[in-house]
Amino acid sequence: MSLFATKPLSRIIEESEGGSHTLKRTLGPMNLVALGIGAIIGAGLFSLTGIAAANHAGPAVVFSFLVAAIGCAFAGMCYSEFATMIPIAGSAYTYSYATMGELLAWIIGWDLVLEYAVGAATVSVSWSAYVVSFLNDIGIALPPQLTASPWSAVKLADGSAATGYINLPAVFVVCVISVLLMTGIQESARVNAIIVVIKVSVVIVFILVGWSYIDAKNYQPFIPQNTGTFGEFGWSGVVRAAGVIFFAYIGFDAVSTAAQEAKNPQRNMPIGIIGSLIICTILYVLFAHVLTGMVNYADFKGAAAPVALAIDKTPYLWLNKAVKLAIIAGFTSVILVMLLGQSRVFFSMSRDGLLPGIFSDIHPRWFTPYRSNMLFMVFVSLFSAFAPIEVVGEMTSIGTLFAFVLVCAGILVMRRTHPDLQRPFRTPLVPIVPILGVLVNFALMFGLGWTNWARLFVWLAIGLCIYFGYSRHHSKLAAK
Repeated sequence: MSLFATKPLSRIIEESEGGSHTLKRTLGPMNLVALGIGAIIGAGLFSLTGIAAANHAGPAVVFSFLVAAIGCAFAGMCYSEFATMIPIAGSAYTYSYATMGELLAWIIGWDLVLEYAVGAATVSVSWSAYVVSFLNDIGIALPPQLTASPWSAVKLADGSAATGYINLPAVFVVCVISVLLMTGIQESARVNAIIVVIKVSVVIVFILVGWSYIDAKNYQPFIPQNTGTFGEFGWSGVVRAAGVIFFAYIGFDAVSTAAQEAKNPQRNMPIGIIGSLIICTILYVLFAHVLTGMVNYADFKGAAAPVALAIDKTPYLWLNKAVKLAIIAGFTSVILVMLLGQSRVFFSMSRDGLLPGIFSDIHPRWFTPYRSNMLFMVFVSLFSAFAPIEVVGEMTSIGTLFAFVLVCAGILVMRRTHPDLQRPFRTPLVPIVPILGVLVNFALMFGLGWTNWARLFVWLAIGLCIYFGYSRHHSKLAAK
């Protein structure tokens, strides 16, 4: 069989609708929007906004959020078209299998481990750090050696430094969320919705409270004059800042992994993907406008907690704890959606024979790929507890952008190979939008530096060894 043999759409749909490998369709449009918001809004909003304003765009960082949103929208519209044509778990992996063949499908499926599993491990370590800080604020101290990996130094009470043993809070959150995902998608969606309400409420409270403390002088000049170096203020600074804050949007694509559990996916998937992007963009722009209005952008230079500077301008210092709580809530929902996405991608790959059948075993009562969730609970927990996460975490961004590039390219292929296929949602202005999606996301990949490219190639090389050693010989498409 050719390495680039594609899987017929009719067969993909047929296999998803029968047999024991069936997921339960319970998610409505609001559940999908909440999943998108849960994956998108993390700590990036509270940290990257100040950095981008201080170093690149000034108050015009609001334009940067709009530019970044447009870049995400290119990929979001392509994801929406695929999700309505192929409403199957697996996201970019399944789309690539239908358009570019088995080898590229395997590559993108293996690549998504970087976005979902490694991403969840990275976020769990940050979750641990904020939880430890929050508990310290309320007088509860955890043993520092049990809150960091052996690769991380921790500061003891006497001021001396010591090496961590294991990051137990990070392991705890991964295990709790994995058990929740095993017990059912509807239960997971409800918990995610509660978490989303908490963090969005804090963002809205900050916007409403901060609006009264805006000093119009802080907006002068709104677009600071360029220093003579590309990316340091002026319009080039706006573009550079868009690249910095782009990663505050990453995560919306995880909505597409739940397509096989969505009620009426042809209608609801575009609502979930594009709706969550629109809501987050509005919140991001308003948040940035208030933040740079309360504090002069130059004051954010080198500030570890830019939002705290703004809150200090108000009498509501309790907001500092609320923001920390929102960040913890944000991280929690990101971990939930990432682990959900990872198990669904491997569910699809296992169903196609490219991975062992354990990844597609469905629980008879919960209708979830519980064994896959269990394996990833162990795998991600080990990363969270012991891995040098600062290095591994940088791989998450390049893996995500690579997925975006292939999905946008897949739309171009599908429009040529299946021009008459029914498309409940159509990406507008084809081929312009997909081409722009490829160019924008590849440019962002290029900007991540050669070290991340080297790690990506090593990771893909490991994946190819697995493909030619196991997957190629167990492929159900090849057996047919």
